[in-house]
Amino acid sequence: LCQSEKCIVGTGLEGQTAVDSGFSVIAEHQGKIFYTGSHKISFSRNGNTESIPLVKYQGSNKKTFLHQKSRVQGGQCVKKGQILADGAATVGGELALGKNLLVAYMPWEGYNSEDAVLISERLICEDILTSFYIRKYEIKTYMTNQGAERITKGIPHLET
Repeated sequence: LCQSEKCIVGTGLEGQTAVDSGFSVIAEHQGKIFYTGSHKISFSRNGNTESIPLVKYQGSNKKTFLHQKSRVQGGQCVKKGQILADGAATVGGELALGKNLLVAYMPWEGYNSEDAVLISERLICEDILTSFYIRKYEIKTYMTNQGAERITKGIPHLET
């Protein structure tokens, strides 16, 4: 999902699961945030400046993407073990795999075979349940007698 949320009702292990996933950026030392950007977080400790790169829109094996978002601001003091950036499925340092929705479950005229879950049209109009999938396509072109191959969306001798 583009904008996932922390769950309202959880098991109590969501924070630990987020840390154990290895994708949240955790401060290894106490220090002060020097700079935060979309691609890196820089912080200083004992006069030394360290730069931590953030993963941006990297594809995963499940055709989704991995993305880290900074949770800290410049000038902020951080402690060892504090979460500096959220991962792809974490919000506020806790596991966030979906959205909290109010739904209605309605069986049709008492039958269980024609039941349905009703949701608001607002979920569609405001892109609340929108998600991204990434696919990578590679195409090879060859040199022909008439020159290099051209890649176009049009098909020769076909009217549109």
